[in-house]
Amino acid sequence: MHREEVRRDLAEYAARIRLARLVREHGSPLLVLDVDRVTTQLLALRRELPGAQIHFATKSLPHPAVIRAVDAFGASFEVASRGEIDLLEREGVAIERCIHTHPVKTVAEITGAYLRGIRTFVVDSHSEIDKFRGLAADVSVLVRLSFPNPDVTVDLSSKFGVSPETAGDLVGHCVRVGLRVAGFSFHVGSQTVSADPFARAIRRTLSLMRRLEREHGIRFDTLDLGGGFPVAYDERVPAFEDLARGIRDALDGAPARYRILLEPGRFVAAPSMLAVTRVVGTTERADGPWAYLDDGVYGSYSNIPSEQTHPLVFALAELDAQPAPEPERARVERRLRARLRRPVTLAGPTCDSLDVVARGVVLPELRIGDVLVSPMMGAYTWATATGFNGIAPTPVVVVPG
Repeated sequence: MHREEVRRDLAEYAARIRLARLVREHGSPLLVLDVDRVTTQLLALRRELPGAQIHFATKSLPHPAVIRAVDAFGASFEVASRGEIDLLEREGVAIERCIHTHPVKTVAEITGAYLRGIRTFVVDSHSEIDKFRGLAADVSVLVRLSFPNPDVTVDLSSKFGVSPETAGDLVGHCVRVGLRVAGFSFHVGSQTVSADPFARAIRRTLSLMRRLEREHGIRFDTLDLGGGFPVAYDERVPAFEDLARGIRDALDGAPARYRILLEPGRFVAAPSMLAVTRVVGTTERADGPWAYLDDGVYGSYSNIPSEQTHPLVFALAELDAQPAPEPERARVERRLRARLRRPVTLAGPTCDSLDVVARGVVLPELRIGDVLVSPMMGAYTWATATGFNGIAPTPVVVVPG
């Protein structure tokens, strides 16, 4: 049912952006970027979590067109490297509005980010706090908390963060070295489909902040909720409105002086991009038919191994679109083939056995030259693709606004 709903929506969208014409003009593989969809997602965040400051996770899709769209909307960015700051600076972003969220940085990185305008950083260890000694007094830090969540796609508390029980020790260390603690940050995990992990983390953090304010005689002013808002790949996810309602309820206990930060990445980036690939080879193997594509897990489908996502794949024929005009006989043949659906394994173009996009995908009978399309391909795809096997990066075409 979910796949059919997505297929119908994708068919309508493909017709609207004239996807077949884009494929004719630009070939394959191809990534099709629609920045209007970035704005749509940002509007949903602003509508459902009003008052929260949005800092787009630059790493999810650091494309210049996306950067410009986020900046034009009035949102800002979270960065985790010098290269990301360089990119934002080239696009005219006000760096002083950004936050630096990598919990482990070199002194040179901290100093460089400070000199370019960043004043809010994230820490999660004594050694990181010590790197800020001697820096100007206008710097503040957020202590990153760990809230393990084994139910999510990627548990983002396994590599960074400290438990709420030990966070007070870090705050005390900051106070002793004269480093201002603005508050706390956390990330409850990628593709969090329930408000409960957010609500538990928010309430525990607010309780911690109240206690530490009393103990140290300080006043916090920032609570960073991170990201993790879900998008629908091969399964439905709850409506964002429902998730946001639970977050708003948990935030009712926050003092009015607290600024609430968000770091959405996937939620904003994923819906903005389609991946287009073409069948370059077919064969029958012991486990059934295989189709070899001109893009794979070392390219645009890099989100499969790195993010454990399962993007849907459709034949362009299922969308009632073809990349080139066809005579009536070919059109009838194509429609007949579309009814002959079989499970197929889709493999990428590298000479590597791990390069498999999907197994057992039920698709119309595929032939060399057939075009496939995947929606929800903006997040951690183009950004994490490699040049493995000497295969060039997949080009990006931006849909005219």
